[in-house]
Amino acid sequence: MDNLKTCLKEPIHEIFEAARLLSDAVNFHLSGDSAQARALFVEANQPIINEWTESLWGTKGIYSELVKNHGIPAVLTKELRDLKRMPTKQEELVILNRDGFYCSFCGIPVIRKETRNFLTRLYPDAIPWGKKNYEKHAAFQAMWVQFDHIIPHARGGKTELNNLIITCAPCNYGRMNFLLE
Repeated sequence: MDNLKTCLKEPIHEIFEAARLLSDAVNFHLSGDSAQARALFVEANQPIINEWTESLWGTKGIYSELVKNHGIPAVLTKELRDLKRMPTKQEELVILNRDGFYCSFCGIPVIRKETRNFLTRLYPDAIPWGKKNYEKHAAFQAMWVQFDHIIPHARGGKTELNNLIITCAPCNYGRMNFLLE
């Protein structure tokens, strides 16, 4: 699927640099050099990436004022929404193969949760993943793959392949329940 070019906020170049560092870290890991892999995972955890991510979601998000001033657009009650909220693992693979490993909105590379979890277990000191946003590895958090509804689930969107796209976590959570328009 083509990039939707509905970017909430242009990604910073440090995200792409961090993606290169993470790729290099994995290559060093695969070659048996865990010390170099660890160093690159640490280097990719850049505070400026966390600042970019935080600017998209939550109370500091770019749409937070819109929500405060005008309210979130009308959503359906949970009883009226599609019972299926998330794609199956098989559907996730179809979407990943269709869309690639890049956010459909901003174009940054994305990383599957399973990959992050695997690497976090191997390098817990280099890839923090705490309960709070500021306790998470900045690059892995920014590049955390999401399966987002084009028409938001809360607005009646179905959890079907033609209504699901890949996004990064900041674009997914920053968009909230707004329509693309």
